[in-house]
Amino acid sequence: MNDPKHHETLDPENWDEMRQLAHRIVDDALDYIQSTAERPAWQAVPKEVIERLESPAPGEPTDPVAVYEEYREIIQPYTMHTAHPRFWAWYMGSGTVFGALGELLAATLNPNLGGGNHAAPLVEKQVIGWIRKMMGFPENASGLLTSGGSMANFTALTVARNTNCGYDARREGVRSAPGPLTVYASTEVHSCHQKAIETLGLGTAGLRKIAVSDDYTLDLEALASRVAADREAGMIPFCVVATAGTINTGAIDDMNAIADFCQSEGLWFHVDGAIGSVAVLADNVRDLFAGMERADSIALDLHKWMHIPFEAGCVLVRDASLHYDSFALVPEYLHREADDGGMASGSLWFSDYGLQLTRQFRALKVWMSIKEHGLARFGRMMARNVEQARYLGKLIENTDGLELTAPIGLDIVCFRYNPGGLDTEELNRLNKVLLVRLQESGVAAPSYTTLNGVYCLRVAISNHRSRFEDFDLLISEVLRIGGLSK
Repeated sequence: MNDPKHHETLDPENWDEMRQLAHRIVDDALDYIQSTAERPAWQAVPKEVIERLESPAPGEPTDPVAVYEEYREIIQPYTMHTAHPRFWAWYMGSGTVFGALGELLAATLNPNLGGGNHAAPLVEKQVIGWIRKMMGFPENASGLLTSGGSMANFTALTVARNTNCGYDARREGVRSAPGPLTVYASTEVHSCHQKAIETLGLGTAGLRKIAVSDDYTLDLEALASRVAADREAGMIPFCVVATAGTINTGAIDDMNAIADFCQSEGLWFHVDGAIGSVAVLADNVRDLFAGMERADSIALDLHKWMHIPFEAGCVLVRDASLHYDSFALVPEYLHREADDGGMASGSLWFSDYGLQLTRQFRALKVWMSIKEHGLARFGRMMARNVEQARYLGKLIENTDGLELTAPIGLDIVCFRYNPGGLDTEELNRLNKVLLVRLQESGVAAPSYTTLNGVYCLRVAISNHRSRFEDFDLLISEVLRIGGLSK
């Protein structure tokens, strides 16, 4: 028993040295965020770094200082610099300092948010209560923090399938369905819904993609026609997914009209609000979401426009009993009674509302961020991004050689470089090359999409550090690379 290995742990061998390193790491992290605009918005990973990141795991310990130095050398410079004021790729929040510190504290405490009698589930309950009120849901609605919008949407669609198909789908399975089960959404719906529908056993054909109008919102006449035809063919329509901010253009479906349709047809009304639903906090676009509060379920992402560090999604379900009945499973090793006392007491077990039993304490960074800033400040940041999108749109309209390729929805601007004299295929190739060169320049990092066969640059302005002059710089750089700069 005197063998040192019997007393070995994973704690630092020298606490003072680790404390010194920890202080340096925090200082460097704050410097990284504070000076983010001084670095490229993106840079490619060099071949030698890729090779180093393919090396085998060490069998013996490495000095923590050396590990940290390697991180600074080969990882930090080559990540997605979402904190950069000109990072507009895909649709990502840009993080906050206090949110990052909240993540550190959550990892320090390291609780399991599956359930149990401790403070962490109460924090998640409070956060969900804040979000529920923000979205206009009733007090008795349920909620769950998830890894992101994909899992939030999957959770909601599971509840819809289990409870709105005319039989007990959870216990009898999809093979007992009286006909093929079908979900309806626009052609602009996020790809995570197809994955969810396939995973739920409905097959790819279980997601019926409905045409959109010129503004990229769901065509309600086409929806009604397809639902009626599917019912006539013996299918079982059970859910409509409305999108509160499409991934391509930021378009917002007509929530009240879809809610009316679902109510008249007995369909579950789900809203994918991962892109835009939190913009109910923004005065200049709040009215666009009218009717969303009528949904049976909503999926949203706090790590997008509310800038909580990844991962932080959320699902809300109007009828908590349906949510619970879709996921609750209490084996003997998790049995608990509210009045028994001890660690297992209490009725708040979030594992009863989703797939995961083991869940991280993601609620803490949300709680700390909202406490620090207040919801009104988040709303002001969103409203400014909307103004910036409109500003960029005006710049594009007033600049020779540039053209908008879609209406501006919320904070997403799609455009292309068009010097004239080229067909669509040639313009697509030209804009693909232009985007890569723009990203490689490090000046700005927008992304891309294709709309009706037209390849375009896509600027998703979910960034609280962006300034109006950043968009002037973007335009001048696009023209410079394209060869039309004056």
